[in-house]
Amino acid sequence: MARRRRADATLDTELAELPPELRWREWVARVEAVIFAAPGPVDRELLGRVVGWGCSIELVIEDIRDALRERPYELVSVAGGWQLRTRARHAEAIHAAFGSAPAPVPLSEAGMLVLACIAYHQPVTRGALSEMIGKAVSRDTIAELRARDFIVAGPRSPQAGAPYTYVTTRAFLVHFGLDTLRDLPDIEALEDAGLLEAAQLHAGGFPSPAADDDDLGPEDGEDEEGG
Repeated sequence: MARRRRADATLDTELAELPPELRWREWVARVEAVIFAAPGPVDRELLGRVVGWGCSIELVIEDIRDALRERPYELVSVAGGWQLRTRARHAEAIHAAFGSAPAPVPLSEAGMLVLACIAYHQPVTRGALSEMIGKAVSRDTIAELRARDFIVAGPRSPQAGAPYTYVTTRAFLVHFGLDTLRDLPDIEALEDAGLLEAAQLHAGGFPSPAADDDDLGPEDGEDEEGG
């Protein structure tokens, strides 16, 4: 299907008067400038506003990445878009130059566990999360994750009472440096990182995929969004 693009009427995106090589260089420069100026990941639709129909955004991204191979920053795929980020090996130098910003308040242990369960089993209800973990998931834990913009209410479950489910957000992908949910680490990686032990502590093993919710009763207080 042809890409739909919307451009500012004053911006010449086709650059038909330029020879092919100069046209391509201008497209690459525009894409890099937009990504550089953006406060977060830039998606394909936005980049399509500054280049012509004959421009392959994938090839532009490859060219930019090639040009940055020896630079202290790189172009990474995040949350379905692209973002410039400094390379991890320069973190010490950046810290020495600017010091440390105030560290964000870390998620509670319960919050991290519930977030992991939602990420792997979404859309999932609070009742199903409680069954996975082996103890009740409090509204405070859900509120903590919503306040960080890591989760939002998803579609209502077909079970009795039609409680809301929970799903992760684009902000979740950006925060954890993921392009899509397919980039979530597998069980072995979680174990290597020591995260599996936390789940075992609470649930006697890493939560298995949610069972059919039809045998669960209505969840108290989930008749409203985000319950």
